[in-house]
Amino acid sequence: MKRSMEAEAISGVAEAPDRVEAPSGNGSGVAGPKSMHRPGKYVAYRDKFPVSLPDRTWPDRRITQAPFWCSVDLRDGNQALINPMNIEQKLEMYRMLLGIGFKEIEIGFPAASQIEYEFTRILIERNMIPGDVIPQVLTQARAHLIDRTFESLHGAKQAIVHMYNSTSELQRRVVFRMSKEEIIDLAVQGVKRVKQLAAQTDTKIVFQYSPESFTGTELDYAVEICRAVMDVWEPTPKDRMILNLPATVEMATPNVYADMIEWFGREIGDRESVIISLHTHNDRGTGVAASELGLLAGADRIEGTLFGNGERTGNVDIVTLALNMYTQGIDPKLDLHALMEIREVAERCTELPVHPRHPYAGDLVFSAFSGSHQDAIRKGFRALDTAKGGDWEVPYFIIDPADIGRKYEPIVRINSQSGKGGVAFIMHEEFGCDLPREMQPEFSAVIQKISEESGKEVHAPAIWEAFRREYLDLDRPYHFHHFRSYPVEEREENDEDVVGELNVDIHGEYRELKGIGNGPIDAAKKALVAAGCPNFQIANYWEHARSSGSDAEAVAYVQIRTEDGVTRFGVGIHPNTSVAAIKALLSGVNRAFG
Repeated sequence: MKRSMEAEAISGVAEAPDRVEAPSGNGSGVAGPKSMHRPGKYVAYRDKFPVSLPDRTWPDRRITQAPFWCSVDLRDGNQALINPMNIEQKLEMYRMLLGIGFKEIEIGFPAASQIEYEFTRILIERNMIPGDVIPQVLTQARAHLIDRTFESLHGAKQAIVHMYNSTSELQRRVVFRMSKEEIIDLAVQGVKRVKQLAAQTDTKIVFQYSPESFTGTELDYAVEICRAVMDVWEPTPKDRMILNLPATVEMATPNVYADMIEWFGREIGDRESVIISLHTHNDRGTGVAASELGLLAGADRIEGTLFGNGERTGNVDIVTLALNMYTQGIDPKLDLHALMEIREVAERCTELPVHPRHPYAGDLVFSAFSGSHQDAIRKGFRALDTAKGGDWEVPYFIIDPADIGRKYEPIVRINSQSGKGGVAFIMHEEFGCDLPREMQPEFSAVIQKISEESGKEVHAPAIWEAFRREYLDLDRPYHFHHFRSYPVEEREENDEDVVGELNVDIHGEYRELKGIGNGPIDAAKKALVAAGCPNFQIANYWEHARSSGSDAEAVAYVQIRTEDGVTRFGVGIHPNTSVAAIKALLSGVNRAFG
């Protein structure tokens, strides 16, 4: 039974109160904001195209499998480029689409231009279409264009012939000045011609019809014209046709589009004989959401482009859609593991850059500048290192960057907003230095000062240079030359049983110092104090290997405390652990007293 299409109030949403006008000034002598509102200029979508679906079911459904994917990069995406792709660029893009795993690819509008026609012929004549891939060609519902389209397909094993005509209320009234009946007749005559030519060719034809600007079409009329097309084509469950329902212009919130798709699926009839396809644009910035909700509403197929290229704000982004599914444990049936290589080809062929914040593919999407974010990410990766299997769980990252060919090195980015965790992460990942937790605030303050003074991000090489300058290269007042230690021949009563011989420059003067302590570091410390260094205590000591193998280096960290309570860290790096420790001691002393 036909459902009512009167507008409905959305349950549970309170009516918005009248707007309170802001005062014209703010007390500072500066005029207040000017209202953009122009009463009557814009009309709510549901007032123009009402749909009533109180028993909607899509909100309770889940996406459990990938849809049929159709890339329209070579046609719908191509027509939106400042510089449309030439044959070689289209071939490079086409090969990449095959490598990703697309089984349906819209290769062009052969009747629209000679280059589109030639590209179709090249793919067929060079036998470049695998047996499990079906090319799609676009045509308007006009006899001479349909004829030219079939000419271009000569010799193809199979193809989707995608015929469309605009059905929107606005275009019927303003552009074509045709009645509903005349628009239906145009579509019917077009599909009759397609069916006639399909019967005369050896190419297996799958028919696709699009009521273009579906979102600007009255729903009952969209069903009426699609039913008229189906009556001519006569699809069956074995030989289904495709009904493509484009959000040619995104005109409402995604839930409205989902309601339209579910309502259409209920009303079209013979549902098992049709594949419902979505082709969403991104005018309101919610093309991905509209497609996802449309799949919940019963759609079977998605048309879109890599990274969302297309007219105006673009087509739906298939990369984002597919990887969204992947993060939910669904096999997207597309291979995006080399995403940065895919992006490189797409940027080269389209001459359009991918935005740094683009989901999954942008340069900055696996970066973190916030200190608290950096700390959480660092701890998340460390937890993964110790976990035995289990789910992917790293704060702020819904996907493992390695799954799409990204690397961990650029994940944490450092600027004036960064914290100690981010700096520590860079030092560990890039340079193999595990800064003690107590030391992290001290070195983080060094990097923060550099960033604040420059007003820019501090990259890993600059962080290492600052680390060397602050800890490793200090040689005033004490410059290291040599150190050796050996046991005391006869143990003293105080159990200090190590002799340390330390050769250093003190304020440029070469000195040979000796001290006795309970270990090499303590012996060196007593030798320094005996030579006139202010007294201090060794508060903490850490060491670890910086690398493995025969060329491994030891990294030592010493925290010293002066008699007035000031603490400083020193760092030493050397293949010999004892020498690394003494260099760390001198680093701390130089930072405290130099």
